[in-house]
Amino acid sequence: MRVKRGVATHKKHNKIRKATKGMSHSSRVSVRRGKQTLTRALQFAYRDRRNRKRTMRSLWNARINAAAREHGTTYSLFIAALKSAKIDLDRKVLAELAVNEPKAFEAVVKAAKIK
Repeated sequence: MRVKRGVATHKKHNKIRKATKGMSHSSRVSVRRGKQTLTRALQFAYRDRRNRKRTMRSLWNARINAAAREHGTTYSLFIAALKSAKIDLDRKVLAELAVNEPKAFEAVVKAAKIK
């Protein structure tokens, strides 16, 4: 008996079309082109999820540096003082304190006892 595969193929094509919604005309309409575009888009998404972590860390460092300089020190001296004082706060938390809780950040700077 002959098996017609139209239903499965249409389902696969619709899945690609749904995923390429919002893309330019040929990428959205053509299934072959849509599949290529989708593969590329997913690769970029994977790569950029990692790059976002890199970007955020550099932003946190800049914020910590700015706040540290307001208290008369630099980023590197501040981080070194935190390590020597055994204060275990990560950069994300320090940046959050620097932006939203300046008094708390000042207390951390004093606790670090920068030389």
